[in-house]
Parts: sequence; structure tokens; C-alpha cells
Amino acid sequence: MESETTDHGVLEHWTPEEVKAAFDRSEIILIDVRTPQEFNFERIDGALLAPMQAFKPEHMPGQSTKQIVFHCGSGVRSGKVANQCLESGFERVAHMKGGFGAWKEAGLEYTGTDMATGAPTAMKNSTG
Repeated sequence: MESETTDHGVLEHWTPEEVKAAFDRSEIILIDVRTPQEFNFERIDGALLAPMQAFKPEHMPGQSTKQIVFHCGSGVRSGKVANQCLESGFERVAHMKGGFGAWKEAGLEYTGTDMATGAPTAMKNSTG
């Protein structure tokens, strides 16, 4: 994990592998800031949805027992949301570097849409 100290606090940049390991151990709350349409098409199972366009840091859960890690498609929106949280008083916030694209590129499992049926289905890209 990389971290940077900003004017408002510490912003952590987690790799998809670090996010998966912590999520599997129930150590983090993973929050997807993509649009509802993106989330419905493909998502990380168990991630919560808080779309960036309606995001308000004051509505986020506390981090007393689990750290919040944000993710989006590429890491840009999640970085912006993480910075909003720091500016609103959070001392430390994390986001997934490279976003959902990096998650898929790492070959980690996710739920996608079966294009033949429209049904959700477990997917995993080959890292070959």
C-alpha cells in the first residue's frame, strides 16, 4: 500500500490484491462510487454502492472498526471521493489504485452480466 500525506490527512492507495485480502478478512468496508448502471452491469460482491454524483462524506459510516476503501472504474473518481472525505474531516481514507479495471486485470472474481441471458454471473478474467 502506498500512502500520501495531503493538507487534510492521509490518502492510502491500495492494490486490488490488498483490497481483496482485507475484504476477505472483513477488515474493510468497500464502497463503489460508480454509477448504478455500472454497478448493475458488473461489481465486486459485497461492495456497497455510493455513486459519486450523489456522494456526501457526512453520510459515510464511521471507521472505528473497519476502514473504508473506495473504488470506481479506474481510480480517478474514488480518489476524488477519498479527498472529499479528507477535506470533510476524515483523518485517513483509502481507495483502490487502478479501480475495477485493475481488479479484473488482476484476475480477481467479480459478478458480471451474462450477455445471453442478462442474468448476473460469477466472472474472473485470466491474467495469462
